[in-house]
Amino acid sequence: MKTTLILTATALMACAATAQDDLAPITLKAPDLNRQAASLMQTFSKRASCTNYSDRALAIQDLSDLLWTANGFNRPENKHRTAGSGMNAQDIDIYVFLPEGAYLYDAEGSVLKPVAKGDFRSQVVTQQPAQGVPQPPVMLILVSETARFTRIQDDAGKLKFAAFDAGLVSQNISIFCAGTGLQTRCRAAVNVPKLKEILKLTDTQVPLLDHPVGYAK
Repeated sequence: MKTTLILTATALMACAATAQDDLAPITLKAPDLNRQAASLMQTFSKRASCTNYSDRALAIQDLSDLLWTANGFNRPENKHRTAGSGMNAQDIDIYVFLPEGAYLYDAEGSVLKPVAKGDFRSQVVTQQPAQGVPQPPVMLILVSETARFTRIQDDAGKLKFAAFDAGLVSQNISIFCAGTGLQTRCRAAVNVPKLKEILKLTDTQVPLLDHPVGYAK
């Protein structure tokens, strides 16, 4: 019986690995630093929370620019990012949910790394769109790896800084979308147990915010 259980567990792990392997990495483009956008004051005047999106997939350049603006390396020579973080912990990871699967944004490699195959967009938050309203084509989940706060010992302190850092990334996303014609909103009603299951998160990885992103309907 013990041998059978071991073989079964091994087979399940192999199936899971195969399912992830079937999901290919997505190579992102370099950020378009000459991209046309609204002026700074026009951008702030357009900032709003959207609840209805087109289901049209984001163009790869739009997705690339969005992620770089959110938390990419703008000073790659010393690995400093577009969003600040407490004590430069760089604790915020961005998980990207697309119709085909969930990915982890690798800012240094400029690539989306496969995490889980399948459409999980309806499971990442506790609030669902009204019936007949399509899911946005992209959902960005901001996850703090609190273990990176090596100078803070207590969990409450780590969570305080994690929330602060997630807010900085969230604001980058919101302003980029407002300035370029994309639609988004910030949602705190993330389904933590489901996200931990889908993304295979550890106890020190805390999902904090969700940003659905899409074009105007």
